[in-house]
Amino acid sequence: MPDTRPAPAAAATTESQIAVHWREEEYFKPSPKFVAQANLTDPAVNERFAEKNFPECFNEYAEMLTWYERWQKTLDTSDPPFWKWFVGGKINASFNCVDRHLAKYKNKAAIITVPEPEDEDPVAVTYQELFVRVNEFAALLRDFAGLKAGDRVTIHMPMLAELPITMLACARLGVIHSVVFGGFSGEACGLRAADSGSRVLVYMDGYYRSGKLIDHKASAEIAVATAEKEGQKIDKVLVWRRYPGKYASAAPMVKGRDVFVDDVLKDYCGARVDPVPMDAEAPLFLMYTSGTTGKPKGCQHRTGGYMAYVTGTSKYIQDIHPEDTYWCMADIGWITGHSYIVYGPLALAATSVIYEGVPSYPDAGRVWRIAQRLDVNIFHTSPTAIRMLRKAGPDEPKKYHYHFKHMTTVGEPIEPEVWKWYYHEVGKDEAVIVDTWWQTENGGFLCSTKPAIDPMKPGSAGPGVPGIYPIIYDEKGEEVKAGSGKAGNICIRNPWPGIFQTIWGDRDRFVRQYYAKYNKDPKSKDWRDWPYFAADGAVLASDGYFRILGRVDDVINVAGHRLGTKELESACLTVPEVAEAAVVPVVDEIKGRVPEIYIALKPGYAPTKEITDRVIATLETMIGKIARPKRVHIVPDMPKTRSGKIMRRVLAAISNTLDTGDITTLANPDIVEQIRVAVQGKEKLKTQEGPEDLKQFGTVD
Repeated sequence: MPDTRPAPAAAATTESQIAVHWREEEYFKPSPKFVAQANLTDPAVNERFAEKNFPECFNEYAEMLTWYERWQKTLDTSDPPFWKWFVGGKINASFNCVDRHLAKYKNKAAIITVPEPEDEDPVAVTYQELFVRVNEFAALLRDFAGLKAGDRVTIHMPMLAELPITMLACARLGVIHSVVFGGFSGEACGLRAADSGSRVLVYMDGYYRSGKLIDHKASAEIAVATAEKEGQKIDKVLVWRRYPGKYASAAPMVKGRDVFVDDVLKDYCGARVDPVPMDAEAPLFLMYTSGTTGKPKGCQHRTGGYMAYVTGTSKYIQDIHPEDTYWCMADIGWITGHSYIVYGPLALAATSVIYEGVPSYPDAGRVWRIAQRLDVNIFHTSPTAIRMLRKAGPDEPKKYHYHFKHMTTVGEPIEPEVWKWYYHEVGKDEAVIVDTWWQTENGGFLCSTKPAIDPMKPGSAGPGVPGIYPIIYDEKGEEVKAGSGKAGNICIRNPWPGIFQTIWGDRDRFVRQYYAKYNKDPKSKDWRDWPYFAADGAVLASDGYFRILGRVDDVINVAGHRLGTKELESACLTVPEVAEAAVVPVVDEIKGRVPEIYIALKPGYAPTKEITDRVIATLETMIGKIARPKRVHIVPDMPKTRSGKIMRRVLAAISNTLDTGDITTLANPDIVEQIRVAVQGKEKLKTQEGPEDLKQFGTVD
C-alpha cells in the first residue's frame, strides 16, 4: 500500500536536508511470464548477499567468469579506501567476452550495428567474426603501434562496431583504454589523452548525426595540439573509416602520424594474439567524468572486480540470457555503455545492439522500428531519452509489433508520470522495469529492484542490489531513518567489486572527494569506517525503497527551504500538455532564491497562459506555496548536450542575465538565443557577475 502520511513541514528542514513532498506511488508487480524465465527468482539471494556473508558473497559473481588463476582472497582492506578485490586472481576481459563463447555460440550475433541512414541495413558481427577482428586489431596495436600491457590509449569514436572491437583489442593486450564520448570536442579528447599519458589516439573519420555525415577526424587535429600543449606528444592517430576505402573527412592525414586502420589491417589478416593474463587488480580502463569546469577526473577501473560486478548485475538485474537481443541506447563513451553495452552483455554471450545515430531521426518511430526489426526483448535507456520520445511521439510505440520483457532506466531519477508512460506505452504493460541508480565511479548498479522478486514503484530506484548496503546520513553523520520523510546524503557503507580503484594520478582527491566526509577514523582498516559518499540526495521510504533526488548541488534554497529540482520538475510533468521541464534558481531580494520554470510542450499543443497557470497551481498543490515559481517560460526546446541532457546551467544564466558560457558543444546551440530573446527581449541585457552557485547550477557530469 502507498504511504499516505503527510510529509513533514518544509520549515522543519535544515541546510543538511532537502524538503520532501513526494507522494508514495502504488506498486506494480512483474508478470508470471517474466518470472518464469528470469535468472534470479529465489528470494534467498537476500540471505546469500547479507552483511554476515560479506565479502565472500561476491564470489558468486566472480565464478560467472573464466579465470587463469583463482583468487586467494576476496577482499583486501589493508590500504583503505583503496580496496583490492579477488587478490591473486589472473583474468583477461577480452577472453571472457569473446573467446570463451566460441565453442557454443560462434555463429551467433555478438553485436548488431544499426546505421543511422535507414537505407543502410543493420550489420551483425558474430562471436567468431568478433574474435577474428579483435585479434587482428590487437596485433596491429601491439606490432604496429608498439603498445603493451599498462600503456594507455585514448579512443574518440562514435557508436559503431569498431568501438567495442578497439576496446576488446586493448583489453586483450592489457592496454588501458580511455574512451571519450564521440560528441565531445577535440580539446576534451586532448586533455584526457594528456592526463592519461596516451601516445596513441584512435579515431573514426566520420559518422552520421541527424542525417548529416559529421567530419570527426577534424577533431583529431585539435586533440593532438591540445595534448601537446599539455606536454603529451601523440605518436600515432589510427583512423577507422566509416566506409572502408573511402575517406569521409576533409582533414588531411599527417604523414608519419596518421594511418587508416583498414589499410594497415591488411598486414595482420588472420593474426592471432593470445590474451594476456592480467592481475585482477590491473587497470582495465579509465573513464573521465565530463564536468564543464575543472580538470577532467579519470576514474580508474580494475579488471577482475569490475568484470565480476558487471557480469553479475547484467545477469541478475538486467536478466540477460544468451538467447536475448539486448539494446542499451546509451553511448559507449559513458560508463553505462562500457558496463551494459560491452563488458556485461558480451560476458554473458548476449546479442548487443548498437545504434549509430539520433533516436528521433528521421522521426519519432525510429526506435520502435529498430526494436521491431531486430526483435529486441530487453531495452535500456535514460529518463532523458524517455522524455524525449514521449514528447516527440507519445502514441508511436503502439504502432509497432515489438515486445520487451524487460526495460531499464538509468542516469537520473525518473518522474512517476514518465515512468508510467514507459511502462504502459513502451512496455505495453508486459515489461518489467528496473529503475537503476549508480555512477561513473561505481562500475555497476547500486540500487534497483530485483526484477522477478521485488515489486516496482514509479519514481523509486528500490533497495540496494545484492551485496550493497546503502544508508542515508545527514550533515552531522547521523543516520536518516526509513519512513522519516526526511532526505539526506545517500552513501554506501561497504566496498563492492565494481567500485573504482582511484582517480588516475590523484590518490588524495580520491580519498577527499569520496570517503573523507563520513570517515571517523582515517587510521582504521575496517571497511565499516569508510562509507562511500555519492553526493546525491535521497529519501528512504518505510518499505526500504530509495528515491534519489539528484545531486546535492541541484537544490534551490528558498528562504531556508531546500527544494530538490527533480521534485519540482516531476510535479510539472503531471500537467498533461508538458513534455519536458527544467527548474533553475533565480535571485530574489527577499527569499534569496526562487524557482523559475522552463517547459516544452508535447506535439499539437500551443503555448497558452492556461498551461502556465496550471503548472503554477500544480506546484502549489503538490509541494506548497513555497514552490511558487517567479515565472514559467514555454520554450520550443531545451538546450541539450549531445547525449540529450538538459543544460540547466544555460537556462539559469539566461534567467539571471549571466553569461551563458561556451555553448558550441550543445546539440542545438541555436535554441539558446531563441530562449534568451523570449525571456530577456531582443535587446541583450547587460551581463551580471552573479553568484557562483548560479553559474554552476545543474552542471552535468
